[in-house]
Amino acid sequence: MATIAAGIAATAAGLTYLDGKYHIRQDLSMRRAQGKGTKMFQKAVREKRISPYYFFERYAQAQPSEECIWWHGGSYTWDAAYSRANQYAHFFLAQGVKPNDLVSFFMVNSPDFVLAWMGLWAIGAAPALINHNLSQQALLHCLGIAGSRLVFADGPDGLLERLDAVEDSLSASEVRIIKLASVRDEIAALPTTRPPDDLRAEVTPTSAFGLFYTSGTTGLPKACIVPAIAGFMHGASRECGYAYVTPTGDKARPERYYDCMPLYHGTGGISGMTQLVTGQTLCLAPKFSTSRFWDDVRASRATWFVYVGETLRYLLAAPPSPLDKAHSVRGIYGNGLRPDVVGHHGLLSRWRFRNVLVPVAIDAETGDIARDAKTGFATRVPYEVGGEILVRQPATVTPAFPGYFKNEEATAKKYVYDVFQKGDCYYRTGDALRRDADGRWFFLDRLGDTFRWKGENVSTAEVSETLGRYPGVSEATVYGVSLPGHDGKAGMAAIYINSEASRFDYKGLLKHARAHLPRYAVPIFIRQLVARSATHNNKQDKVPLKKAGVDPGQMNGDLLFWISENGKGDEYVPFTSTEFESLQTGRAKL
Repeated sequence: MATIAAGIAATAAGLTYLDGKYHIRQDLSMRRAQGKGTKMFQKAVREKRISPYYFFERYAQAQPSEECIWWHGGSYTWDAAYSRANQYAHFFLAQGVKPNDLVSFFMVNSPDFVLAWMGLWAIGAAPALINHNLSQQALLHCLGIAGSRLVFADGPDGLLERLDAVEDSLSASEVRIIKLASVRDEIAALPTTRPPDDLRAEVTPTSAFGLFYTSGTTGLPKACIVPAIAGFMHGASRECGYAYVTPTGDKARPERYYDCMPLYHGTGGISGMTQLVTGQTLCLAPKFSTSRFWDDVRASRATWFVYVGETLRYLLAAPPSPLDKAHSVRGIYGNGLRPDVVGHHGLLSRWRFRNVLVPVAIDAETGDIARDAKTGFATRVPYEVGGEILVRQPATVTPAFPGYFKNEEATAKKYVYDVFQKGDCYYRTGDALRRDADGRWFFLDRLGDTFRWKGENVSTAEVSETLGRYPGVSEATVYGVSLPGHDGKAGMAAIYINSEASRFDYKGLLKHARAHLPRYAVPIFIRQLVARSATHNNKQDKVPLKKAGVDPGQMNGDLLFWISENGKGDEYVPFTSTEFESLQTGRAKL
């Protein structure tokens, strides 16, 4: 018996070791969860109940008196949120909105934003989520893509004035503007009864969860439909076991999700609505504020929060407080963390996706996939080395990327053909990743951010992360700049220095960079920003920085430095119009 027991113990220990190394149970659990979600979806298709509204309705009926939405201006129970969403549904029906229509939202974050969104789902329609910071041409462009006949607006005077400025153009196209302030009482007087099922029966897997837009930093924004199938699978995630926010089972500490990211943006909007279809409390703020963030988190009793871009760096750069640890947050969700926080694949997933997620070499000069001169096929690189990730597109399956809305030309650029053999098709992610032998993924760079200098490819993500670790650097935006008489692009970093760093050590920064980066990757130029260069959703905006380059006349009050002695000096020193002229005339060489 002792021998048998010892054998069982040894076997168990061996299996535990193998599972710890290859994460087999993790992979099997995810496959089972996804399989269950697929079966639920197939059943919903047969019953014509794809709309995410049904998940929201289920939780509203199961926990009517629990808190659904937390908000400084007044919170909502699930029953109250359900009633208001149905009132919005009746309101939109009265405005002539039909199933599969899009209504443009030009709104700041608020409970009305998400409940109006839910009201559209209740009648089989969806919102086109317009960035409320847009104006004039860009605003008209985005509204034109949506093709909405109705714009629903809410926010401060400045927001509404941007919409008023284009009202004549919209009226000429028979587009109406309705401001929430003028119809709030009307909506509150409408019935709270659920709209009939036949309205939602017209929702198909490719109907809209919402229409989202790109940031438009390199041109006018493009739009993409997030399909209803995605909304359904988000709704099924908790029941099936693949939700990222999962109840702990502690009724005294339910999950509460703080969202101060723009709801018109994919991360803030999709993750926020996911809470309403998985039964979690959504805690909303009008916008991100470094000074108010933790006060809101404590007041809302949030256990999770969502972030985008440089949000976490801004929070870490804030002055310390004795209340820094006085919160209930146990998890965060979003994108924009350091390069080694990406994801993981166990052994089974690595095998399953070995020919689906494929890293390939990229020509840093052109941004195109590097192809063999004889065969014309792409060069696959080892996962441990990494490259741009391509996703194989089976001919018989609807692609995961539905394409840019009403923009076939831009959509076509996302697909490449004859990659490894004639007739194959892959989706270009635009992201360079690598995966180590244990299945851990690491972000390398966004396509177009990598640049070539001195014959070497420079990863802006690596340089940014390295500079960001130096004391006093609150944010580092790295990019390549063209210089007269030089091949490739020289490295440049726009840094924002923490206000508490009264005397910043530029010599120490250069020493730090050289200690942690390859020589060719150390930025030659430094632009000290007087204000952060970020987009509306806290992402780094490199476009105006690249455009200004190293011209001292285009710094807008920022300070400019470089490594003297043709890039061989031991500190960053001021770069003035004199040095700029030397570069332009060829007297200075790097």
